[in-house]
Amino acid sequence: MNSDGLVNKVEINTPGGISFSLLLASPVTRCMAYTVDIFCILLIWNIASILIRISSVISADIAQAFVYIFLFVIMICYGMILEWWWNGQTLGKRLFRLRVVDAEGLRLTPVQIVIRNLLRAVDSLPFFYMVGGLACLASKRYQRLGDYAARTYVIREKKVREPDISQVMPDKYNSFRDYPYLAARTRSRIIPAEADMLLKALLRRNSLSPEIRTEIYSKLALFIKDKVEFPQEATDGISDERYLKNILDILYRRRS
Repeated sequence: MNSDGLVNKVEINTPGGISFSLLLASPVTRCMAYTVDIFCILLIWNIASILIRISSVISADIAQAFVYIFLFVIMICYGMILEWWWNGQTLGKRLFRLRVVDAEGLRLTPVQIVIRNLLRAVDSLPFFYMVGGLACLASKRYQRLGDYAARTYVIREKKVREPDISQVMPDKYNSFRDYPYLAARTRSRIIPAEADMLLKALLRRNSLSPEIRTEIYSKLALFIKDKVEFPQEATDGISDERYLKNILDILYRRRS
């Protein structure tokens, strides 16, 4: 917590009983990321407006109306499409290593993404994102109105070196690699903080009693299955520990 009473981290408690800390993105960093997004939106709009005017067979006034309608649509849909496709990230957020996450550690739902992006219209009032900026400064977790309504946080992901995971790699064939589409989905839906949490849990295997280890690994496996689920033929007969090792293998060792 800093001197203003704002917390720099947020503790995520998942419904399955898993807890982990995430570093919150500051209002300044969020503003910089949104500036990049605005630039991208205006670039798309300018290209589209030129194409609309060139291909238009109707009056100039109607073409101009279509141009501004398209601007409104792209302002709303830009964030919705990218935050769903990139699991809480837009181009600006990817550049500054920011990500939108659910307040309970779950994958963002379409409803959450729609709500937080629709409320940008309110957050941007009266100009220069003043309402949203003031809300972020007043919030202990740097949330704008859209984040409050959608129950989301914007976090900052640290750039970390690829860890040595040789100790926890599966000693048998990883059946999950037979499903490259699901493997790619796993990498897109599990954020670095969650991957680090899995790795630390497996590295501490020998320091945990069998009962506690079984309970923790069971909760972690359920947590991952809520994000992406492999078919039964790929998971039959494997323990929760082996399941987590297979997941880490996919996250950290990308094979062609």
